[in-house]
Amino acid sequence: MADKERNLFYLDDLSGYKVDSDYSDVRGWELHDSTGRNIGKVDGLLANKATERVVYLDVEVAEELKKEPHDPYQVPASEGAHEFINEDGENHLIIPIGMVDIDDDNKKVMARKLDYKIFASAKRFMSGVDITPDYEQKTLRHYTNEKALGHGHEEDFYNRPEFENPWRRNPKDENNKRSGC
Repeated sequence: MADKERNLFYLDDLSGYKVDSDYSDVRGWELHDSTGRNIGKVDGLLANKATERVVYLDVEVAEELKKEPHDPYQVPASEGAHEFINEDGENHLIIPIGMVDIDDDNKKVMARKLDYKIFASAKRFMSGVDITPDYEQKTLRHYTNEKALGHGHEEDFYNRPEFENPWRRNPKDENNKRSGC
């Protein structure tokens, strides 16, 4: 995919972009589900250049999660879902930044409303592969159960609560809700 067609970029690959000092850099921290179960480790931060903010965490899933059995009948075919199988090497997933909280003291990221089963049944990707708008759509639908979403290339797509970063360490500027890049 050509750079001008890309929607998302790894923060590490963008010169001049970094995590703002008012935000925690969660790369390397573990992600836990709503019950505290380990999902994996935050491997990268994905930014949307048009909005100039981080919108996803790229998580390398834990070995235990990769071994979880896949349930092809989880979503009825009548809902338009198509079967997929996570293949060898597909060991990363994304999670919108607004769907997690951070625990600075213990250096952990917590998915507030998502449990282990949701992560186990999510479509994963191989590290280094460009994230497509189609994958963004499917992933957000999977996490939210919403059927109609805007397209991942539309700026309004990222104006959803799932993409708002609630982690500002220094909340003195309530008008600035940008997500750290």
